[in-house]
Amino acid sequence: MTTAATRKIVCIVGTRPEVVKMAPVIRTLRDEPRFHLTVMCSGQHRDLLAPLLDWFDIAVDDNLDVMTENQSLAALTSRLMTSFETHFTAAQPDLVIAQGDTTTVMCAALVCFYRKIPFAHVEAGLRTFDLHNPFPEEFNRVVAGRLASFHFCPTQRAAQNVLAEHAAPATVHITGNTVIDALQFTTAKLGREARPGRKHEVLLTAHRRENFGVPLENVFRAVIELCAQFPQISLLYPVHPNPNVKKLAYDMLGNHPQVTLTEPLSYPQLVQAMQDARFVLTDSGGIQEEAPALGKPVLVLREVTERPEAVELGVAKLVGTDTGVIVAECRRLLTDSAYYEAMARGGSPYGDGRAAERIARILHDQI
Repeated sequence: MTTAATRKIVCIVGTRPEVVKMAPVIRTLRDEPRFHLTVMCSGQHRDLLAPLLDWFDIAVDDNLDVMTENQSLAALTSRLMTSFETHFTAAQPDLVIAQGDTTTVMCAALVCFYRKIPFAHVEAGLRTFDLHNPFPEEFNRVVAGRLASFHFCPTQRAAQNVLAEHAAPATVHITGNTVIDALQFTTAKLGREARPGRKHEVLLTAHRRENFGVPLENVFRAVIELCAQFPQISLLYPVHPNPNVKKLAYDMLGNHPQVTLTEPLSYPQLVQAMQDARFVLTDSGGIQEEAPALGKPVLVLREVTERPEAVELGVAKLVGTDTGVIVAECRRLLTDSAYYEAMARGGSPYGDGRAAERIARILHDQI
């Protein structure tokens, strides 16, 4: 039940990474008596969210369930816009808060703009300055940033990016990244229990839209070549369910004796896999933040990254999708112990695990 002083906040999640990064915010805000919190799920990653919501003990109040098989970005955008319009009109929130750079986030920000509802953007200010890399995420976060009333930035660089786009300085806050909050919660919950099952030297995650087709083929060729050069290693690849990824992965790697293909891992399983791996190959954004915090070198399968801090710190390296470059960098990590130790020294430039606490304090003071 709300009172005159209560502020109604809608927290939006849609994809698995959004649940991970919004979970600390949701868990913190729901304990604040001044806020009446509603969790709304767009269903953009419909089949992947339930175990993760259970892990973080989060209940969804409204599920828009917008996904249809193989829908276009335009169709997804249309369905999200209509659903958000209907729900925001009925709920009349004082604030909508969402994280990151998905189509869910962009649509939520745009409907908030149309309805004159303040929008708070978690993980604000990440930029590659190339609208096609990553696609469509760079466009989504630029739009969300332009429309936000609160910019919760993970780093000083991110804050500078938002300020350069003429955001009012009073709206820009450096909080750290909530993914470190979620990672610390998860590692503490996992504890130090022995983990059964086979350990893998290399963890691979690859699913970005801009890598569909030839770039992904090149990555998989690199995996095959790496295994040929190092017959003692094994590689774990949790395969994204998108058919553009899944079919190619099983066609090229499905019968390889050194490669284990699995369904997408739960978040705790993914954290365990990162802890167990010697290093990580990924085109994911979040893993660029998480793996260094666990002391695992990261080779980034992208040409540009909106997370340059880890690259500058020397714990991540851009390798793109050229087969030869990927194999060479993996070989170096496997054979050059000094190089490996330099990248595996640990530490993350993305926060101290208190980002959600800072966000809650700012909202308490300003709404």
